[in-house]
Amino acid sequence: MEKQDMPRYSRIVAELRGRIESGELAPGDRVPSTREITRQWGVAMATATRVLTELRQAGLVRAVPGVGTVVAVCAAAPGPVPGAVCAEAPVRPAAGAGERAARSRRRGGPEGALASERIVAAAVEVADREGLAAVSMRRVAAELGVATMSLYRHVADKDDLLTQMMDRVFAESPLPEEPPEGWRERLELTAGMLWAMFRRHPWLAPALSVTRPQPIAGAIPYTEWALAALDGHGLDLSTVFTAHLMLFNYVRGTAVNLELEMDAEALTGLDGEEWLDSQEPALDVILAAGDFPNMRRLIEVGYDFDLDGLFEFGLQRILDGIAVLLERQR
Repeated sequence: MEKQDMPRYSRIVAELRGRIESGELAPGDRVPSTREITRQWGVAMATATRVLTELRQAGLVRAVPGVGTVVAVCAAAPGPVPGAVCAEAPVRPAAGAGERAARSRRRGGPEGALASERIVAAAVEVADREGLAAVSMRRVAAELGVATMSLYRHVADKDDLLTQMMDRVFAESPLPEEPPEGWRERLELTAGMLWAMFRRHPWLAPALSVTRPQPIAGAIPYTEWALAALDGHGLDLSTVFTAHLMLFNYVRGTAVNLELEMDAEALTGLDGEEWLDSQEPALDVILAAGDFPNMRRLIEVGYDFDLDGLFEFGLQRILDGIAVLLERQR
């Protein structure tokens, strides 16, 4: 397979492998983090995560708690054996790592500085990088460089951790003290803020439940905001709350696709556009009989799928429907 025909994640893996085997990245050197990979190569976080996973599975790198992912292969040695692991290669700390370690020792070691805020922040970072399925008490403890059992002094269990994670990300996006004029503008604002929150944290939408809503302190202001926006327009409180649930579930339901796409890209190594291109031959076979002329015309004209555009279009139609409801009440 020509290099330009390889999936994007495979090209990045090949480039980093080459740098390791040439000695440019020596044993103990840090390799680019997932965030650095997304910035440097312009790929999604899921793709960056898959790159490091493949390198780890090949024995080329290893994760070091509190440091990051470092080179673990004897690639610079003469006649290296592919996949030979230098498990004991000294870690070359990033700038400031020694100072952080010294500060940690002064505070009684890593566990001495442990608090629920640090635990939740680490869990959110793992979920943002790799999805909610990657979050476990053991994984979070490894990220913090502490014993797993030490977490239970601050977090009751994984369900409690998830609730605190959701509360944290809602608290990061407080609603403005002064709402805009007009019910529609207020609902547009809160829906847009929710969408942006789900964009930053793709795991959040699937974690939230409409049928079994979790008691999340940071989310209550969003509900109160929506109720206040529609209050005083002739609707009873139950109808107002139903309208809020409808709008919230629309935003959440659309945002569920964000994590699904993240997982699909990590699994296939193809982004959405590359995957659609790969499905074209099969779709052509289905449409060849001529039974679906409108679909055929759409394919010929072309459709630029944009999830943000889809969200905005649906949001405005839902608000149009609420406007009709309010007009009927008047």
